[in-house]
Amino acid sequence: MTYHGPKVRLSRRMGVALTPKAAKIMERRSAPPGQHGAARKSEESDYKKQLNQKQLLRYQYDIREKQMRRYYQMALKSRGNSAERLLQLLESRLDAIVLRAGFAPTIYAARQYVSHGHITVNGKPINISSYLVKVGDEVAVREKSKKLNVFQELGPSPVSYLDVAPQELKIKLLRHPQAVEVPIICEVSRVIEFYSR
Repeated sequence: MTYHGPKVRLSRRMGVALTPKAAKIMERRSAPPGQHGAARKSEESDYKKQLNQKQLLRYQYDIREKQMRRYYQMALKSRGNSAERLLQLLESRLDAIVLRAGFAPTIYAARQYVSHGHITVNGKPINISSYLVKVGDEVAVREKSKKLNVFQELGPSPVSYLDVAPQELKIKLLRHPQAVEVPIICEVSRVIEFYSR
């Protein structure tokens, strides 16, 4: 089930700012939400730590549990480190590519741009946010959408595995990222432990 409640409340609960607005509010109120949020300091079991990390990863990509399990199964079947492969699959999602390139301020905005048909892959319009972009694919803003205000002021692209052309509003996936390059807050090894129980 996808979370549809207040993003700030979710950010405070997880301890990670999921939106710019949440980051501002968490500077003043970093404790979990609720009347007794600041007083909650119980010992966490291994299961709870694993569950929290899994939820944290899910929320940062705004994906459902069923999708997360599918990516885990795909990562397990492929060669190499399962944790790194899981991150590579998540980072190959079209909405994640749009976010990392700085074309959207949040994953929620990136998903909306994709679903509203503003994004193309290799010249073809794609409105499926879970579409997996392959290495060498060119992602771009559709010609008709380039004049929209949301694409006039782009954020910086902090990742080296994307080649971003801000003037043409184009992105190219150069390679799959290593785990250390992915700008997320999560212990991915605990996510793998959770699903391999």
